Amino acid sequence: MAARATFSRFPVTAEALEACAVQWGIAVTPFAAADERGQAPAAGAGGDRVPRCEHCWAYLNSHCDMERWGWSCALCGTLNGFDDDALRRLQHPEGWPELTSSFVDLEIPVDGSEGAGDGVQARPVYVAAVDLACSEEFLELIKSALLAALEALIPGSLFGLMTFSHKIGLYDVQGPIPVVKNVFIPPDTEEDGLPVALEDAMPLLSFLAPIDTCKDRIAAALDTLRPTSSWERGAASGQEPDTVLLGGRGFGTAMSALTDYLSSEYGTTFALGRPNYIFFLKKIQTARVFAFLSGAPDYGDGQLDTRRYGEQYASKGEDPDLALLPEQIPFYKDLAAVAVQAGVCVDIFAITDEYTDLASLKFLSIESGGSLFLYTNTDDSTLPQDIYRLLSRPYAFGCVLRLRTSSDFEPGNSYGHFFPDPQYEHVQHIICCDSFATYAYDFNFSHPEGFSRHTDPAVVQIAFQYSVIEPVKHTSENETQSSTSNMFCLKRRLRIRTLQYRPAKNINEIYDSVDPETLLHILVHKVILISLDKGVKEGRSLVHDWLSLLIARYNQALRSDARIPESHVDVDFLQCPQLQMLPQLVFALLRNPLLQLHEEGIHPDYRIYLQCLFSALEPSSLAKAIYPVLVSYSSPDKQAFPRHTLSRAALIMSESPIFLLDAFTNLIVYYSPSADPSLPFPPPHDCLLRTMINELKQGRCITPKLTFIHGGREDPALFERYLIEEQDVDGTGFTSGKGFVSFRESIRHAATDIIETESSI
Repeated sequence: MAARATFSRFPVTAEALEACAVQWGIAVTPFAAADERGQAPAAGAGGDRVPRCEHCWAYLNSHCDMERWGWSCALCGTLNGFDDDALRRLQHPEGWPELTSSFVDLEIPVDGSEGAGDGVQARPVYVAAVDLACSEEFLELIKSALLAALEALIPGSLFGLMTFSHKIGLYDVQGPIPVVKNVFIPPDTEEDGLPVALEDAMPLLSFLAPIDTCKDRIAAALDTLRPTSSWERGAASGQEPDTVLLGGRGFGTAMSALTDYLSSEYGTTFALGRPNYIFFLKKIQTARVFAFLSGAPDYGDGQLDTRRYGEQYASKGEDPDLALLPEQIPFYKDLAAVAVQAGVCVDIFAITDEYTDLASLKFLSIESGGSLFLYTNTDDSTLPQDIYRLLSRPYAFGCVLRLRTSSDFEPGNSYGHFFPDPQYEHVQHIICCDSFATYAYDFNFSHPEGFSRHTDPAVVQIAFQYSVIEPVKHTSENETQSSTSNMFCLKRRLRIRTLQYRPAKNINEIYDSVDPETLLHILVHKVILISLDKGVKEGRSLVHDWLSLLIARYNQALRSDARIPESHVDVDFLQCPQLQMLPQLVFALLRNPLLQLHEEGIHPDYRIYLQCLFSALEPSSLAKAIYPVLVSYSSPDKQAFPRHTLSRAALIMSESPIFLLDAFTNLIVYYSPSADPSLPFPPPHDCLLRTMINELKQGRCITPKLTFIHGGREDPALFERYLIEEQDVDGTGFTSGKGFVSFRESIRHAATDIIETESSI
């Protein structure tokens, strides 16, 4: 569990927080294997027996003051007594990791355990839902992706194959040949529903096939997939075949029916939000659904009208960015709530360059704990690599995330891909969570006076309760070594992290303790939120105004130093290294497609994809996605300089022949036109540069596209697109007198106006 606050020294009063103008919050990656320093948690048992504070329900931790018969809560100060069980455990404190470590991971017994403590028997469940109202190229890509997925799934997993168009197809691959049962989707099923329930068409146990015995049969079933013909779609819709284009995509009906199908016989029951969480499970805990879409749903329930993308908003006096960001209908948001209750996580893979209205579809994925992927073409799509990577990494499911603070401050907004508890504040349910998934909170003071005791540390406690499915290891009587079978058991765990933050004595201590990447992380979440509510232009104004205010506050603090002339406004934070990257980060954020305007040519689906991607990234990855890292090499085996600014001037001044640009979703190796012809291009596979590229690719939640460009032989436009410091912030491209320099001046003028206005009051 990694946790990074926007600054490590907290302001002591609301007045101090306002004076520094820094966003106050924290980013949490709960399922990360270690903390932000690389330290793993202390492991143990008895997660259901950790003492809780009687007042605030915080967990006992190593920061609490211990008494002979009780303990004082580190968060609220309440004195709590030990019960008899805790007193007995205190006789052997070495078996009580929460007393010695502020970061613990404790196992919780699961009700209904079987087989000598192995826990509840469980099997991972995966379902592929494939759009057949598609092209041949789309289907070939999906087949490749699902073959890669089959290689990534561990033996013993259950896999189901479903197709949808104007009908739903369920595949039984457990016999000698694949059998498909079709259920037709009425054009409008809101009242009558499907003519046959999926469970009646095919029992769930016939639909879900074990990977270890049926992999070849699943692959054979994939080979039989074909796009639905215009004749089939015309017959279903009552239209002439010649008048039917690609369509008949009953995605909403299919997902609704699949959710009911997966929860019909098994399912998950939660009893959450109480002081001690109770978790009841049956044999299938969580099903993960991979939904592959080639376009917008246009048939059955959940149909989306794509005509709104082509409307002339300017002639109506409307803001197109604001009009295209909200969802059209609440269908998919409501379906996400049903999926959460059923324990179904949905990942959506949209492979299309047409408007699909991801603004409406996204809720089904992000609120059910899944991810949203967008690929604009099939030729260079990284879909097979992405789905393999997705299935190869560990994940937790049935998660509950709760953040508590000491009594003088409290969480404000929470950000991330979760489903908020409808009853309890600051409790988030996460159906599926991997080691990259990150969530954020901002903080507010509980009262204007701030911290009642300015010498006591502020305390943040993060509790993350989750389940994992692990292979059952067994040792036979005739074997001395244990082996892993295809049986799995469910493990429930509680991870607790308790952090202390010292109060800042003055504003300079706040500035010196700022984490710029986490500050950007919180800022991006706020910008996305306000863009969805008030439009992209309002989001851009928020970013610009915030940086202007921060520079004004910083300069007002500097004026306590008599050596700094009052007429000088420092926009580069020369006296504070921790803040020096912020102007570049904010400038890059304004240049990012996330905040580009509709008239600049940004596709609304791509903006929604970026919102979903950025809101799930941890701070360091997000910073790369906003302001890429540019590294120079004197040769493929020797690094020259670890970081350059994103400008042509930096390339010229470095005199290095090779550059590696890391933009998170793209990796570009660029050879300058003046590079020595004897330097091998592309770089050899056994060189330092390739090693670095491989390490970067391994540490990503998605597969970055790798491109090699020789500036003397190929078009460098893709590389130069990232040299943003020479671009105008309004997107007019490379022009003299524009770019980051003019942006600094505009910020300087805005900060000067703030200082002069506040000085005259």
